[in-house]
Amino acid sequence: MTNLSHPSEFVFLGFSSFGELQVLLYGPFLMLYLLAFLGNTVIIVMVITYTNLHTPMYFFLGNFSLLEILVTMTTVPRMLSDLLVSQKVISFNGCMVQFYFYFSLGSTAFLILSDMALDRFVAICHPLRYGTMMSWDVCVWLAGAAWAAPFLAMVPTVFSRAYLNYCHGNIINHFFCDNAPLLQLSCSDTSLLEFWDFVMALAFVLSSFLVTLISYGYILSTVLRIPSASGRQKAFSTCGSHLTLVFIGYSSTIFLYVRPGKEHSVEVNKTVALVTSVLTPFLNPFILTLRNETVKAVLREKMQRLKGLHKVLS
Repeated sequence: MTNLSHPSEFVFLGFSSFGELQVLLYGPFLMLYLLAFLGNTVIIVMVITYTNLHTPMYFFLGNFSLLEILVTMTTVPRMLSDLLVSQKVISFNGCMVQFYFYFSLGSTAFLILSDMALDRFVAICHPLRYGTMMSWDVCVWLAGAAWAAPFLAMVPTVFSRAYLNYCHGNIINHFFCDNAPLLQLSCSDTSLLEFWDFVMALAFVLSSFLVTLISYGYILSTVLRIPSASGRQKAFSTCGSHLTLVFIGYSSTIFLYVRPGKEHSVEVNKTVALVTSVLTPFLNPFILTLRNETVKAVLREKMQRLKGLHKVLS
């Protein structure tokens, strides 16, 4: 990335509008970040260590929790450190790397959500064929494709940003290298890039959302035909936490990125991005544990073992 018409570094505005009060945001944001990291790590450890969670559903759930950790790591630690300094500077190459991993990991997370929807569709609508249709080979292939496709597709997207002419300064009105603020600094013709971004959003966000909607349409039709109320409730309970994740994840991301053009309200986008980067990863472990009977049973078993160990030691 040499001999290009771009600055050597960018300056984030972040939450500078709060003035000196932005330091007060450090404590709450740090607490949410640490709890999100801890909660998602606990889910990953449970999925790995407990044999009764060695199923396709929890395999995808472990992947999703890992993605939540990695996505927050691309933006939140940097945002926290910037709250304590007056000059929030990032190198040009560092900005491109952050851009690449944030959008690659975020796209992968949505594909994993659609994999989870497919798993529930097969489990509820085709239970007798579940073992064959959702074999471990199939699950690994689905997860591998979900990881590989966005990371490959984002390569030309990042290089297109690297070769733009940034003649409108180097100040990014955001707390990370988001798409719209970068395009707003460019004096190049970005119409083709904006169309490509829209196509990428359709490919990864809306396509996975469509797969999820269709899957749950069939699930709803099948569940409503179950004669017993307890059977319907049991079928719906296995899908409750996933549906909650789908609603939170897709609603905010579609608002932010599935819109062609770069002339968006930066302040509104910054607020929504803050929710998706800090609040949502914090809430997800609680959603997954409070709405999932199997995970709650594992946690209760673990707590009972810890109590028994405590009694023995005391």
